[in-house]
Amino acid sequence: MIDFTNSLWALLPPIIAILLALITKEVYSSLMIGIITGGLLFAGFNPVGAMNHIFVDGMIKQLSDPWNVGILIFLVVLGSIVMLMNRAGGSAAFGRWASTHVKTRLGAQLATIALGTLIFIDDYFNCLTVGSVMRPVTDKHKVSREKLAYLIDATAAPICIIAPISSWAAAVTGFVEGANGLELFIRAIPYNFYAFLTFVMMITISVGNFDYGKMAQAEIQCGISDHPDGSRKHSSLTGAEDQPNPPVSQKGRVIHLVLPIFALIICCIVGMIYTGGFFDGEGFVTAFSNSDASTGLVFGSMVALFITIVFYLATRVLDFNECMNAIPEGFKSMVPAILILTLAWTLKAMTDSLGAAEYVGGLVEQVAENGMVMGVLPAFVFVIGAFLAFATGTSWGTFGMLIPIVVSAFHSDINNELMIISISACMAGAVCGDHCSPISDTTIMASAGGQCEHIKHVSTQLPYAITVAVVSVFCYILAGFVRNWLITLPVSIAAMVFVLLAIKSVTKNK
Repeated sequence: MIDFTNSLWALLPPIIAILLALITKEVYSSLMIGIITGGLLFAGFNPVGAMNHIFVDGMIKQLSDPWNVGILIFLVVLGSIVMLMNRAGGSAAFGRWASTHVKTRLGAQLATIALGTLIFIDDYFNCLTVGSVMRPVTDKHKVSREKLAYLIDATAAPICIIAPISSWAAAVTGFVEGANGLELFIRAIPYNFYAFLTFVMMITISVGNFDYGKMAQAEIQCGISDHPDGSRKHSSLTGAEDQPNPPVSQKGRVIHLVLPIFALIICCIVGMIYTGGFFDGEGFVTAFSNSDASTGLVFGSMVALFITIVFYLATRVLDFNECMNAIPEGFKSMVPAILILTLAWTLKAMTDSLGAAEYVGGLVEQVAENGMVMGVLPAFVFVIGAFLAFATGTSWGTFGMLIPIVVSAFHSDINNELMIISISACMAGAVCGDHCSPISDTTIMASAGGQCEHIKHVSTQLPYAITVAVVSVFCYILAGFVRNWLITLPVSIAAMVFVLLAIKSVTKNK
């Protein structure tokens, strides 16, 4: 029997799934075909062995993992809170309030970016919270759901990867052995070009009032798709038209959206530091570094759900039966995201079992051992990290594979600036690949938050992410030789603005 593990063949299942998703515009069957391919390769094309591997070692094992179960529970609870806010009229009231304060498309986009930047605790939490709050505002100002999903996605992982107090920082520090992980993370922040340039991208295209690629088409279609009654149709996560909205309470006020969101933020922070031992005497930063984000988000969202229901009952904006009916409706709204996540996790299990991460990690290790190319190592690590995260749909898995290799290549010399740059390149590449990948859980969450068809979100976001990635590669080449962020970061920002203005000039002429 041919052994396909720890070889280039290990990358075939995710590549097939991603290509089929982009070509057919249908994500469920594409993921399933990728999963079946992975199972067959692992079992040597034995159908019975492949089926056992797919369901027992893959889907069932993934759905039995405490972290994954916690994320699914968080999704369900958050969907219920969002449905409650909609039924209570909080979202509609916020939309009316925002219409008197946010009066332009630029304002709507900048407000979305600002809110996404403020919610830096966790990317899942960011995606769904920003989407539920800003959707009424962006709809009113004719910002397409594709653009909204991009702004959500671009302020999720990129802000978490440069925030020392976040679930992502905790994950990264956990992968560093033999050195102070949090110190390395903080020192690597100024070299995270992809994250900073993503923000430059968002602000430039918003202020400059231009788009390109499929995003420009989506924005044009959004601007001309009004109905006589002033409403607009949007694609749901699955691609079907949104179902008719249930009755909305006329008693709703802005506080009926603001208070549940505020409660959710506070409760999730408390839940995360609780799992990190804050109430057992650990410091705040240490507790965040040691936190279990999945469990903490479950604790926080459940308490926030209880507070929301009690608040709505106390203010009589909804009665008890209406609150209880909204909970299963919120569950239903998250079913497409849950299904895509389940299939994406199963595909990742197939890829892991074939040793894709080990194969790619071996390539990085070989380059790191070659002293002749150490100057371009950060750029190489960025590209490999982006490819690995794109193929597997996971940033954290990429961190876990590449960061220990980079650290060992420099013998844990924390004073070596090139090691700091290479670690930052690994994190930036992982976020880039995760940002581009249709099987990434963060990308799926952004589609759900923006109520946008998943494949449309991926195809419209891809040109933007690739633009930032190309500029980032050149910046990492520069950083590998200059090794001073005070020079490389301003140069990278200037280069990004120059490229975007050139693109604007070309698209305007066309």
